[in-house]
Amino acid sequence: MPNDAPNYVAHYLATSQAAMDAFATDPVATAAMLAMADAIAASMRAGGKLLIAGNGGSAADSQHIAGEFISRLMFDHAPLPSIALTTDSSAMTATANDYGYDHVFERQVIGLGRPDDVFLGISTSGNSPSVLRALEAARARGLVTLGFAGQGGGKMLALCDHILRAPSTWTPIIQQVHITAAHIVCALVERAMFPDAAPPF
Repeated sequence: MPNDAPNYVAHYLATSQAAMDAFATDPVATAAMLAMADAIAASMRAGGKLLIAGNGGSAADSQHIAGEFISRLMFDHAPLPSIALTTDSSAMTATANDYGYDHVFERQVIGLGRPDDVFLGISTSGNSPSVLRALEAARARGLVTLGFAGQGGGKMLALCDHILRAPSTWTPIIQQVHITAAHIVCALVERAMFPDAAPPF
């Protein structure tokens, strides 16, 4: 280990804590999570589903979030319809090969999305072309559009009905906030969909 390794650990943890403290006390972030949960629950009550997409670590987050809805997060309940658009390798590679990578989520939104559905795009920069195209396609098809982005929001700001901006410009810290926000939104949806089964917190 380099001599400055302990200082790096301390710096990282302090930066992480500062971002989480800012996130926890931001009324705009809280309002965004509440609005997202309301939109997802309303969609699912109407027979709709949640579609999620992102690249790299955000692809992993997409799958993580979908898994929480299909399985469970806080308590046992019937599965809630959620699909990560990052998991179908044949659809993704065929689209990337035939149309270009920027279209890998857009084509799935067009093929799978319905007006009662919700699409969540995840991009730490807010400017991922594949996520932006998917958001545009979702809007065109009448889906509710949600976004998880970094501090500035990027081009996603203009394409999302509701957006959560992590209070950081550093990718790993943004991703930490994103998965925390996703857990909160999922937990709120669970409680809204199954109020009689929800335990006290």
